Amino acid sequence: MLRQVLKSKLYRAVATDAIVDYEGSIEIPRDLMEAADLWEGEKVLVASIDTTARLETYVLAGEPGTGKILVNGGAANRIKKGERLTIMAFALTDQPIQATKLVLDETNTIIRSGK
Repeated sequence: MLRQVLKSKLYRAVATDAIVDYEGSIEIPRDLMEAADLWEGEKVLVASIDTTARLETYVLAGEPGTGKILVNGGAANRIKKGERLTIMAFALTDQPIQATKLVLDETNTIIRSGK
């Protein structure tokens, strides 16, 4: 039986901007995507730690090393610049997996990682 389980988690990420006038998605620097095992176009659940807003969108690759996490499109009406976020991706599997979990600081630099 397939189960949906946590695969990747970016915890305490900070939205560096929220741009309503965009087609949609969340942009994450490519280096953070690689560290979290996220693919461009992958569906993610984004939860605001500050307001409890939750939404699903897909990942766009941003410039590596910038720390910029951009919330775009309609999602920017729910999540604003400066909010702390948890960004999660899930996998369908019939086997237990160890999720990649990253804790970020206020500049979206990895301060702790683990499986």
